[in-house]
Amino acid sequence: MSADKASTTLDALSEQFISLYGLTPQFVQAPGRVNLIGEHTDYNDGFVLPAAIQFHTTVAITPRPDHRLFVFSQNYDEQMEFDANQLPSVPRHHWSDYVLGVARKLSELDIRVPGANLLIHGDVPQGAGLSSSASLEVAVCQAFLQVAGRKLNGVEMALLCQRAENEFVGARCGIMDQFVSVHGQKDHALLLDCRSLTFTPEPIPAEVRLVICNTMVRHSVAGGEYNQRRRECELGAKYFAGLLPGVKALRDVSLAQFAQYGAGLPETIRKRCRHVITENARVAAAAAALKQHDLSHFGQLLRESHASLRDDFQVSCSELDLMVELAGKVDGVFGARMTGGGFGGCTINFVRSGDVDAFQSTVARGYEAATKQRPEIYVCTAGNGVQRLD
Repeated sequence: MSADKASTTLDALSEQFISLYGLTPQFVQAPGRVNLIGEHTDYNDGFVLPAAIQFHTTVAITPRPDHRLFVFSQNYDEQMEFDANQLPSVPRHHWSDYVLGVARKLSELDIRVPGANLLIHGDVPQGAGLSSSASLEVAVCQAFLQVAGRKLNGVEMALLCQRAENEFVGARCGIMDQFVSVHGQKDHALLLDCRSLTFTPEPIPAEVRLVICNTMVRHSVAGGEYNQRRRECELGAKYFAGLLPGVKALRDVSLAQFAQYGAGLPETIRKRCRHVITENARVAAAAAALKQHDLSHFGQLLRESHASLRDDFQVSCSELDLMVELAGKVDGVFGARMTGGGFGGCTINFVRSGDVDAFQSTVARGYEAATKQRPEIYVCTAGNGVQRLD
């Protein structure tokens, strides 16, 4: 987001907040993310390479003298009211679940969420696989911490927000989305070890733009297909743990071990395992390619990742495949693949900056001609993680 756009957004939010609550708020902002490579590896204790992007959730907040929580969503044009001392114990399958989940997880750490007024605005496209939910959780968490006068370190915050989504909302997401929303760094992707939660910033070349193509096919990561893939991976890890010492997750299985023992798995489980194990290897190779400024190799790894997600993990769809196919025919595209949980959403395209305009027009025209649906295309650079705004 440009500085002018950010300022305009804050001015408008401040004006609405004063209209709602009669007070001038504090602001917190947390980004969505795009995952360059490393899909469905995070909940297998594996490796990922995401970047924060310039789409955000912004939370305006002031404390209240009582124990009431007033939460207004600008996106849904709806206000909810809760008792901070008696928060609901079960989700309602409503946007407010993400707010309540964070508040409940804070209370489990003996961080009392005081009464507060909140106004929430998000411009992360929903249902697109760009982590609008993690962006909301992280922004709300930081806002609650500010009015409570408490602090968590970055890893603690990311883990708390993940628990809110896993245990309250009911989506079994891995740690990647919340982690990069907290720790994102401008002009860098993060090579994240999802087991140790150690990370290395990897520079994204200045001549490249991250171009995200939204198929406009919506999905919910809380849906059964995502959770089914997790169960299948867990079955695969259990099989290898029975054969190999020290295997706790698919991350612990090497390519050579998979080649030796994988034939003993049912076909579907074998394909799921093959994706995760080969994807972890691709992430390591992709990080090395960025270090070496080898964009050709990086792009090839993106293409291989998409094929694996399509054929072995089976989370692509015809619209995503079409978008990747169209991108592959445009000059200046180093590589493209689906990104996010799958079953719709977006592709990530590594595009030379001078070819972005031609890329946008060519892909949009081809996609609309084939599907009768106009895609949304977002040109991004990597941004910073959660921050307080003046």
